Amino acid sequence: MPYCLDTNVLLRWTEPGTPMCEQARVAVKALRAQGEAVSILPQNIVEFWAAATRPPSANGLGLTPAQADAEIGKLEALFPLLADTPMIHPEWRRLVVSCGVSGIQAHDARIAAALRTHGVTHLLTFNVRDFKRYGVSAVLPLDVPIAP
Repeated sequence: MPYCLDTNVLLRWTEPGTPMCEQARVAVKALRAQGEAVSILPQNIVEFWAAATRPPSANGLGLTPAQADAEIGKLEALFPLLADTPMIHPEWRRLVVSCGVSGIQAHDARIAAALRTHGVTHLLTFNVRDFKRYGVSAVLPLDVPIAP
């Protein structure tokens, strides 16, 4: 079962010492130990940049552009980046229309469209509810089985 990481997992990944960072890292380690492919998307990188460079007072990480670039470089070294393809756009359009998507949820629909286009069946996310309507299996980091 191939997995992609949601942007919220990547954001927590860059906050060592926090409970959600530990949950994300343990889950990814377990998935890799089980032989699962774990990748990221260009949409994740765009969303990461936006959140990472926002001030903490606006629910961001408060990184400078140079710091955000360095963090993205680390993430791209750890996880394969699946390419944007021409087929993602029509799948995104189909999802936003058929699911009645509006507002900021259009970003989640684009992640779902990319997953579906690439044949990725699972998304590791802290926001499972946001992805239920798109036909992808959204999994909380705490729900990933840990081998004894």
